[in-house]
Formats: sequence, structure tokens, C-alpha cells
Amino acid sequence: MKHILITLIGSLSLLTTTPAPAAEREKIGPPRSLTAEQAKVAATNYQRYCSLCHGADRQGHVNDHAPSLRSRSLFESGVPHAILRPMSYGRQGTAMGGYLDEVGGPMTLDETWDLTYWLFEQAGVDRLKFSTNPVPGDATRGAAVYQENCASCHGAAGEGVTAPALGNASALAHNTDEFIRYAIQEGRQDTPMVGFKDRLSPQDIDNVTAFLRSRASGWDDSTPILRALPTPDHYIINPDGKDPDFTLADDMYVSSADLLAALTAGQKMVLLDTRVTSVWQRAHIKGSVPLPYYTDLDEVVGDLPKDVQIVAYCSCPRAAADHVVGQLRERGFNRTAVLYEGIFGWMNLGYPVMRGEIEGVGKTEESARH
Repeated sequence: MKHILITLIGSLSLLTTTPAPAAEREKIGPPRSLTAEQAKVAATNYQRYCSLCHGADRQGHVNDHAPSLRSRSLFESGVPHAILRPMSYGRQGTAMGGYLDEVGGPMTLDETWDLTYWLFEQAGVDRLKFSTNPVPGDATRGAAVYQENCASCHGAAGEGVTAPALGNASALAHNTDEFIRYAIQEGRQDTPMVGFKDRLSPQDIDNVTAFLRSRASGWDDSTPILRALPTPDHYIINPDGKDPDFTLADDMYVSSADLLAALTAGQKMVLLDTRVTSVWQRAHIKGSVPLPYYTDLDEVVGDLPKDVQIVAYCSCPRAAADHVVGQLRERGFNRTAVLYEGIFGWMNLGYPVMRGEIEGVGKTEESARH
């Protein structure tokens, strides 16, 4: 009898911690289908807002380790909310900004939903049923397994090195344990992320899942209070100052140290923040103008001076700014440069940024050093 009980308990434990393989999972129905017009708009929005980092063919890893948006395992387990939420609200601490108009982005709620469904339709997979229950595991053991198998790509602190950041509070808050476990188990097809189902034991996959989940503890969401955007009469910083004389690397890049020195000296310039406007709302270099990389420049170039030094920056760390400056130069703006380190590098050097106002915290308009 004792032997039977031990066997039964072990079997129940295995059922609890080892989800069924994809082939054995129950399928659930697809989300609503898009009309031809909705699909056309969604495809256009993808190319305009997403392709710079995620790739024109949704292949991922074009800039800033942006994940693939065509991997089978993602769309089997992640539609709609695992796609909709980061698209709408971004990933704090990464280059992924929020694209929903409520947080300062360019798309309406309907457009973000339609783009989510369009991505699912392009993936051409069936959705699988996943539990929302916690995955039990030993987080301490999971930390060791993570450092041995995951840290070289995802970073020792989950910050992302050559792969997406995993220590991201918003991602961990939005994704279920089963979603995380399935990604570890199956990998992400057509990317360097392999499936670990044949490399790690089921228990160690549970342990890594538990470890990643533990990184979300203590996270407290906050709601930004949107600032009024600068008007063209405020584009030029220090309009009475001297012109900066930057030495540009590769005829394109200015260093953070040189830009800080010019700003500190009160020199005249225009700073363009080429990220989605929602992240400009959260933090930006003082005096910068939000000009997202997807802007139709022909509609705004009339507001930009050609006789003033323009410096563009982004967080990826240069792709979006390169894109904007390249277009400006094609239109005759020759006094242009890109901040080489990007705003994350700028902040990591301890240089000041302006924080947005956060509901419940109060005004934080003064510059802050990090």
C-alpha cells in the first residue's frame, strides 16, 4: 500500500508540473476574423510602426533584440493579450514603447486589436488551451539553471543581451506561468531561441519558470499623466546660444559626453526623440521634441530649421534615429547627427533626463540623474 501511495503521489506531481505537449493540448477557436479593410490597415500599421525592429517579414531581431512575431509557439500560446498588452503599453526598461493613444501612442484601441489579430492570422497556427494556474517550482534552483542556460543571451539580471529582456516587470505581470513555461519548453521557431524540452528536465523548466515569476514580486504599476507636446516655437534649445561644433564619428554620430557638454554650455540645437511618443512622456532629454520614426517627415519638415544643429536619439540604440536622420539628410538637412549611445546609454552614464508626471507620485519635472 505504501508503495502504491508513493507511486500515485509521484504520478499526480508529474501531471501537475508537466503540461501536455502541443500535440495533445486542447485547441480553442480562433479570434474574430478581420475584414479586408481592417486587414489592410493593420498590415500598413505593422510596416509603419513595427517593422523597423521586428522586421518587414515579422522575423524579429532586426533592432534591439525585438522578438520574432511569427514564431509558432508564441501564437499558439499568446493571442490575444500577450501580444496586445506590450503593443499597447510597451515594456518599461526596454526600447518597446506603448502604441496605444491613451499612453501617447499613435493607434486607437481598435487598431491595436486589429493589428493583434492580423499578426495571428499571418502566423497561421491554432491556439492551444493553457491553464492560468501557477507552475510550481523551486525558484532558488531555477536561478542557478537560468544562469547556466539563459543568462548569456537574456542577461544575468534578465536585462537582455542578444535576446529579449526577461526581467521585465510588465511582461511578467501580463504573461501567465504557462505562457512562460511553454516558451522555455518549445523555444521560438525561426529565432536563436531553442526549445529546452530536450535539454532540461520538466522539473528544471518549472524551476526556471518559478524563478522568472519571482522577479515580478513587488512591482507596482503607475499611470503617466501626459504632458502637452512642444510646439514649433519651442523646438530650438538655447536659441541665443552658440552653434555646437561636434566632431562626428562616421559623419553621423555624436557622443553623449559631447552632447552633454554642448547642452551644459547653453549651445543652440534641436533635439529629436525618435521613439514612440509614449516613452518620451515617461522620460526624455530635457528640451527634446518627440518626432517618432514613423512620422511622415514631409508633413513636419517645415517646422524644423535647416540652419540649426539637429541631434536625434532613440533607445535601440540608434536604429530609429538613423532612420529619421537619413530621411532628413535626403531633404537637405545637413546639420544633423545621431546620439551614439542612445538614451539608455545616456542614462547609464548618469546624465540627466526629464521624468514625466506619474499619477499618485506628483510632479517630477526637474531633471534627475541616474
